[in-house]
Amino acid sequence: QVQLVESGGGLVQAGGSLTLSCSASGGTLSGYAVAWFRRTPEKERDFVGYLDKNGGRRYYGDFVKGRFIFSRDNAKSTVHLRMYDLKPEDTGVYTCGARLDDGYYYNIQSMYDNWGQGTQVTVSS
Repeated sequence: QVQLVESGGGLVQAGGSLTLSCSASGGTLSGYAVAWFRRTPEKERDFVGYLDKNGGRRYYGDFVKGRFIFSRDNAKSTVHLRMYDLKPEDTGVYTCGARLDDGYYYNIQSMYDNWGQGTQVTVSS
């Protein structure tokens, strides 16, 4: 088990950018696959992106359309979600999850057993 901590949320105008980070409090993300999910007014659970243990395999939710980049810095045991061209509909609480299994069902929230508290992203029009 690892406790995750998100940072980097905030208020940004439409078309702007934000970078979210997820790190392990008192531990390391090495050996964990990591995913981001979000909760928006429209969707309770929305898959944002997935990054495998080595950072070589990435998947994104359909709505991303090339606007987000998910990367990891294993030396700092941190993952980053760089978000560009943000839209008002991207407003929500973004939460990172981690799991030891690097296999299937990466877009299913219940497949992760380590979570952070979430960080608020607000995009104004």
